[in-house]
Amino acid sequence: MRVDLVVIGGGLIGLACAFEARRAGLGVLMLERDTCGRHASSASAGGVRSLNRDPAEIPLARAALPLWAGLAERLGADVGFAASGQIRVAEDEAALAALEARATRTRSAGWTHERMIGPNALFEQVPALARHCLGALIVDDDGFADPLKAVHAYRRACLALGVEIREGVTVGRLARADTAGIAVMTPHGEIHADAVANCAGAWGRDLVAAEPIPMRASALQMIVTAPVAPFVTPVIGSQGRKLSLKQTDAGAVVIGGAFEGRIVSGADGAAMRGIALPERIAANLANAASLFPHLRDAPILRSWTGIEGMVEDGLPVIGASARIPGLVHAFGFSAHGFALAPLIAEIVRDLVTGRHNPLPLGPFSPERFAQTNRKEIARARA
Repeated sequence: MRVDLVVIGGGLIGLACAFEARRAGLGVLMLERDTCGRHASSASAGGVRSLNRDPAEIPLARAALPLWAGLAERLGADVGFAASGQIRVAEDEAALAALEARATRTRSAGWTHERMIGPNALFEQVPALARHCLGALIVDDDGFADPLKAVHAYRRACLALGVEIREGVTVGRLARADTAGIAVMTPHGEIHADAVANCAGAWGRDLVAAEPIPMRASALQMIVTAPVAPFVTPVIGSQGRKLSLKQTDAGAVVIGGAFEGRIVSGADGAAMRGIALPERIAANLANAASLFPHLRDAPILRSWTGIEGMVEDGLPVIGASARIPGLVHAFGFSAHGFALAPLIAEIVRDLVTGRHNPLPLGPFSPERFAQTNRKEIARARA
């Protein structure tokens, strides 16, 4: 079998990449080892966030925001997007100083989307917030979307365009084909493709053993409460606490913050699933209750985990492989890739088709670690 593009990984990033590549006229086959959206996508808090991004990610996050605003129309289905704003709260003087310093650095770099607000403005926006809070950093046009709705909307749109999706298929390895393109090895046979998009998340590094990507798998936990009376509109985080909190239209409170569960590995040693740890569920809820005391008694309906790839420097791997021509990487989003998905899809499309993309992608290059290693070796030899 031969196709124009094989997309490996059926999470939100992979589905978005398959969608945009098919819209560009490519024949697309998607291979997913589990089921679409099973891991990092399902454990996302759904934040569409440019607030408090690594400086290298700010151009991407800001460019992704308008794509989310028009995504429901593009996909023909609701993705639950709301431009609710996002707020990062300071609970003490040290946190306040850190946020003020952050705002100053961001402005100095030419970005104006982040701004500081004092306690009066903060409590006006979020009256239920605990009164020990001193201020906050805010982005007014950030927001959130519904991860499940987004995954299903992309999947349906892919199928409607003619993307072939095969679930339950593990990719063993990639190699240069004897003729041209890439050979994708699976238990069901060899597939030849002109190009491959590696969107395999926590397993992305396994496909490129020759490329040194320092990354580990993490089972990120999420919890959701029973519905409570409406009390918050923006997405809330805290400087110094692991917390992401939002309330759905139905009243449920969705709480994350990158608390890690326990990973269960398969016979081959690869991460297969995660188990939520009760003590970390309690710690996550305690962080939420520190800002909203009435949540101390909120019943937890369920908790779950999804496996994410956490890159050592906290930045994703985006770019063409230097080892296998035609291979493009988009993995290792380190718990903050959800907001970037529609934009990453356009970037991958451009890399695969040879179009120019003006965004600064250098900080995300797969070669950045090889370059670092070479510099360290040179210094050691000097």
